[in-house]
Amino acid sequence: MINSSNFQLKIQEAPLMEPQLAELERLQTRILNRISKLELSLSTQNNNNNNLSACDGGDTTEARLSNILRSNGVKDFAFKKVSSDYYEWPLESRRDVLGAASIDHLCKSIVLVNTQAPSNITDCSDCNNSKYYIVVVQYTARFNAETVKNYLYALNDGKIAKKRFNLRLAPEETSMKLTGYGHNAVTCIGMKTNIPVNILTISSQHCLGRRNELISCYI
Repeated sequence: MINSSNFQLKIQEAPLMEPQLAELERLQTRILNRISKLELSLSTQNNNNNNLSACDGGDTTEARLSNILRSNGVKDFAFKKVSSDYYEWPLESRRDVLGAASIDHLCKSIVLVNTQAPSNITDCSDCNNSKYYIVVVQYTARFNAETVKNYLYALNDGKIAKKRFNLRLAPEETSMKLTGYGHNAVTCIGMKTNIPVNILTISSQHCLGRRNELISCYI
């Protein structure tokens, strides 16, 4: 008796010749392969239906972000599902699966904490002198905390001493509390907290030109 997803195939008990056994085995294998393909097809269809439901307003991250983007006039966007080992892939493979124009278009968002902020600076209410910042940086670039320090010093017209800016990667639990996103999933869209966002030195000719600006209006 062969059982696969409640499908049962009973083999006759009468003795069979070797050619007959071989043919029966071939048929059994063919049937079971077709059942497996059918199961996979149904599973994929169910997942697609769930994704469509999410985009139509279900209580999911995709649905929430879709609503935020659309309400802010962003019409051309897409969500891509990748495997769990995505961050082990080379940048070229990530580019291909995301459909990016180049590896220079691949960016990450990281939460920084100013460890030398005065004791009265505990939140993000002052964009120019915040306890926390989000930095968007290319994967092909290197994050430079000194660049951020100099930028914030200039942003405050030199009125705050440079020693008051010491930007370090925020602990993961802090990042999640502030943004609502887990490890390797942080985006500056739809965060739980309005953290000032800094686009850090995008200098590739394929991207936006050389920039280093603070976004004080949040999505």
